[in-house]
This record gives sequence, structure tokens and C-alpha cells, in this order.
Amino acid sequence: MNTRARIFVSGRVQGVFYRDNTRRWASSKGLTGWVRNLPDGRVEALVEGDKESIQTLIRQMREGPPMSRIENIEVEWEEFKGEFPDFHITW
Repeated sequence: MNTRARIFVSGRVQGVFYRDNTRRWASSKGLTGWVRNLPDGRVEALVEGDKESIQTLIRQMREGPPMSRIENIEVEWEEFKGEFPDFHITW
């Protein structure tokens, strides 16, 4: 079943290739959406696709790339809209 998740990640997640890793992980699972840095130091991702694949992505985001330190992840589940052609980094 397709769904949509808005994910907020806090900790040391900027300047450590967090967005690029998230883009690669999401794309490899066939997920669509985007990831971006927020002015408050967090990273936000909006992801659409299969719920199981999104949950796997969230687990990878909890671990993060080697230089990151994840303090918290918030996930808001939303209704699938199918509005993205791919997964990309945005600003």
C-alpha cells in the first residue's frame, strides 16, 4: 500500500552528507519525494511509496551516515498523493 511520510531528523545532520545518503537510500527503494536542510539545523524529508520501503528508509535514517549523530526522528504519516517523479535534494 502506498503512503506518504514527512520525516524530521535532529542532531548532527547537516554538513555530514545526510541529504545525499537519504537521496541514495530512497532512490534505491523506488521511493519518491525530497529531502532538505532546515534553518533550525534539522533535516526534513517528504517521502512517498510503499509503506514497508519507507519504514526501511526510516531505519537507515536513524543510523545515518558515519559522521552524523541522530538525536531524534519524528514521522508524520500522510495520505499518498503521487506528486513526485523521483527523489531529490531540494532547498
